[in-house]
Amino acid sequence: MSNANWKPFIFGGLASMTAECGTFPIDLTKTRLQVQGQVGDSKYKEIRYRGMLHAMARICNEEGIRALYSGIAPAILRQASYGTIKIGTYQSFKRLLVDSPDDETLLTNVVCGVFSGVISSSIANPTDVLKIRMQAQGNVIQGSMIGNFINIYQQEGTRGLWKGVSLTAQRAAIVVGVELPVYDITKKHLILSGYMGDTVYTHFLSSFTCGLAGALASNPIDVVRTRMMNQRVVLGGTCGGYKGTLDCLLQTWRSEGFLALYKGFFPNWLRLGPWNIIFFITYEQLKKIDV
Repeated sequence: MSNANWKPFIFGGLASMTAECGTFPIDLTKTRLQVQGQVGDSKYKEIRYRGMLHAMARICNEEGIRALYSGIAPAILRQASYGTIKIGTYQSFKRLLVDSPDDETLLTNVVCGVFSGVISSSIANPTDVLKIRMQAQGNVIQGSMIGNFINIYQQEGTRGLWKGVSLTAQRAAIVVGVELPVYDITKKHLILSGYMGDTVYTHFLSSFTCGLAGALASNPIDVVRTRMMNQRVVLGGTCGGYKGTLDCLLQTWRSEGFLALYKGFFPNWLRLGPWNIIFFITYEQLKKIDV
């Protein structure tokens, strides 16, 4: 594999893991906010948290500061796989379609982003399932990451590990199909404008913009995906909550209102914003390493 081909994979994975560590407590509070208030699930029916800061404070008081990093191990593993494949395939697809970054268009980048998002998220889905359950249930889940993977497999089978994979792929298609193209196009126009060069300030503004765009586009499907992944399905195939993606969407809308699909939006945006800023600044700096 040539020098130009392997760099996006390795640097994308390293930058993704760095960003995940820096923003994980925000992601955990987003998950807790999204799973609460479910009429059909008595365990999550109660509205325990009034907002992101209240959730963070209550989790610290009741479960300890370490609880803010419940699920960090599968999250890091997820980024090591998902982030590596996502950035590597995105850059590879772009070079297959166009020879130079100057020839890239918004449509080209969106198509590459959608495909790379679907492929990478589908492969990394088991780590996402475990991460969400550890975040939602906190200290209820005991034992090591590998032990919990085995436990899910024994109780729910392979279907349990790939639960919500279609939703995960749909969300990733939207997020990656929006964020990466928005970053590339914003960065390109800022540089071409002549006001800003290829500097860390350009990377900051571009990543902030793509984080906001990604949060607006992905939040409804993120709520549905979180609730679907968090409910258990026994090996016999029965579950007590939502029957499928559409059923979860409709039940949430009917019982809690349209705005319920934007539960956790601010922590989602506050996570995606810093996450993208940390990721792209780290990634751009790694690209400068002469290896």
